[in-house]
Amino acid sequence: MSGSFNFRVRFVSLFFFIIAAILIGRLFFIQVREFDFYSEKSDRQYSTYKSKESVALRGNIYFKERNNNIISAAAIKEGFLVALNPSLIKEPKFVCEKIEKINLNKFNKESCIEKANKENDPYEVIAQRLNLNEAQKVRKMDIEGLNVFSEQWRFYPGNSLASQVLGFLGYKGDKQEGRYGIEQYYEDVLKGEKDGLKKGNSFAMLFWELGKDFLGSEVYDGHDIVLTIEPRVQSLLESTLLETMNNWQGESVGGIIINPKTGAVLAMASKPDFNSNFYGNAEDFSYFRNPLVSNLFEMGSVVKPLTMAAALDAGKVKPETTYFDVGYVVLNGSRIENYDGKGRGLVDMQTVLNKSLNTGIIFAMQELGKETFFDYFKNYGLDEITGIDLPDESEGNLKNLFYMRDIEYATASFGQGIAMTPIQFVIAASSLANGGVIMEPHVVDKVLIAGGKDDVFKPVTGKQVLKKETSKKISEMLIKVVDDALLGGTVKLEHYSVAAKTGTAQLTKPKEEGGGYYEDEYFHSFFGYAPALNPEFLIFLYVKKPQGVKYASHTLTEPFMGLMKFLLNYYEVPPDR
Repeated sequence: MSGSFNFRVRFVSLFFFIIAAILIGRLFFIQVREFDFYSEKSDRQYSTYKSKESVALRGNIYFKERNNNIISAAAIKEGFLVALNPSLIKEPKFVCEKIEKINLNKFNKESCIEKANKENDPYEVIAQRLNLNEAQKVRKMDIEGLNVFSEQWRFYPGNSLASQVLGFLGYKGDKQEGRYGIEQYYEDVLKGEKDGLKKGNSFAMLFWELGKDFLGSEVYDGHDIVLTIEPRVQSLLESTLLETMNNWQGESVGGIIINPKTGAVLAMASKPDFNSNFYGNAEDFSYFRNPLVSNLFEMGSVVKPLTMAAALDAGKVKPETTYFDVGYVVLNGSRIENYDGKGRGLVDMQTVLNKSLNTGIIFAMQELGKETFFDYFKNYGLDEITGIDLPDESEGNLKNLFYMRDIEYATASFGQGIAMTPIQFVIAASSLANGGVIMEPHVVDKVLIAGGKDDVFKPVTGKQVLKKETSKKISEMLIKVVDDALLGGTVKLEHYSVAAKTGTAQLTKPKEEGGGYYEDEYFHSFFGYAPALNPEFLIFLYVKKPQGVKYASHTLTEPFMGLMKFLLNYYEVPPDR
């Protein structure tokens, strides 16, 4: 009996000891290790009139500089709002006229009077985002039913910088939610509701988790996100795109800068775009949509290296393989010509890329065979999404290849009749640069977990679509395109090898106009990477409907080379030749 009693005493004592240890562990985390974190959270809760639904609890978004420092891309800004309790306002017009005299930000007297007359409504906001001086003026009025509250809202320090990547925080019904971009894709993470990101691997962390039920409070409100976007690179890309659009009066422009070995996106932008702080002022709501992941384009001759690499990889051609070029081919009753309609006699595959010969790339495709050609293009991922962590990604369109007619395969070999998003093309083109691997692109570097281990992105490797030796061979061929052929070899870099290819595609007519192509409207594209045999950067650019110029070599070579020179210098990449 005595032994049984002693056992129960020891058991109860052990139970209370464990509970005490949990509480002490939890208190240690709150009061010592996570003091700054909880101090910020308490300030947020104190200063916000609506606690759980408030934007104040949302995580921040950061850009990552080349030295790994982080700078704000989306944050919380503090100020004040003015609200009425109409049931306590005795003279609505008089009160609103008196408020008008102190010149509050975006205050509207008529709206104030209308709201003040809602007798059964205890809460109506009449002015927002006020500074301290404005708030103090309202408080000094000392009017019953007129109240000042602290408020916090989403603020984007860069205004339009990376706006189509970031998105914005806006209303969906009566609730604020992330709309477009990172704000939408990582909505649950930014709100702190993504259970899979609540990580911790220490013994103390176990105490911390177990103690939540005893001491309360949700630690994980608002995880912060660090992007792979480098702000200076992003800014230069955007200014370059804007200058290009203005120079050639293009309808739209876009660009992506990526590390082809990891899939990390350093910059991504298109113009026109919008200001995330004033998204309601956007000229067209279509600007919110990121065309680099959502819009399909016929890319034109930038696709030729994908076709050539497939034929090289399958052993069907070599750089020195020749064919006789008469300037055109006829397939299924249709005539396909080189860009200038001229034949060049006996030429090799290197010349096909140098001169961007349609007849030559058709020859390479025919040597490969239609079925195998289709398999390679599917393996490049051109008919599926890449998995990039941005919303509304579209699948590519290879449907023309289902018909198995020679003409569709011929046009697909040089990038017409099939369509893809810029990010799909970039990932396929990255396989030429990185040893033949399809990488999963990403714009988030890591999620910061307060009190736990940060969730760091690790590169996701997909299919090995090309052999490593094929990647090296096609890269060497594209180096020669730059050194010998691009604008007559005048833009080659003395100390760096650059692999690149231009593309000029005629724009298709809508179906209601009978199909076919416009004679004078083009989609220009350009991609390249450097240092070519061990690349750190791949750049893709496009301009839609440039005016007064036919070929992409004239519109996009200078912007591309300017960006690449900057990157090689900014990141201090050692010369490779």
